[in-house]
Amino acid sequence: MVHRLVVSYGQPEDPAAFDAHYRDTHVPLTVQMPGLVRFTTGSPQALDPRQPAPYLVAHLDFDSEQAMGAAFASEAGRAGAADLRNFASGGVTMAHYEVNEVHVSR
Repeated sequence: MVHRLVVSYGQPEDPAAFDAHYRDTHVPLTVQMPGLVRFTTGSPQALDPRQPAPYLVAHLDFDSEQAMGAAFASEAGRAGAADLRNFASGGVTMAHYEVNEVHVSR
């Protein structure tokens, strides 16, 4: 079972500064979180141009909701959470859930 945290970042005031800080500071903090088993990011594009897409989306996978909670209670987790105010000028939203895999047969 995988428990996933989805972090969506809004359009930053300075995209170049956001990108540099995210890459050089926030990612190194995030990968130190205990129990993190997978960390992916992407820059989504809206299918409907009338609906804005987030600037960046990150997926952080853990073995369980309890493992995710322990990761955020850790020193690395607290440091990562505190770092958000240093670069996420466009706002940030977070949601988490148990991943249910759907098998596709063809």
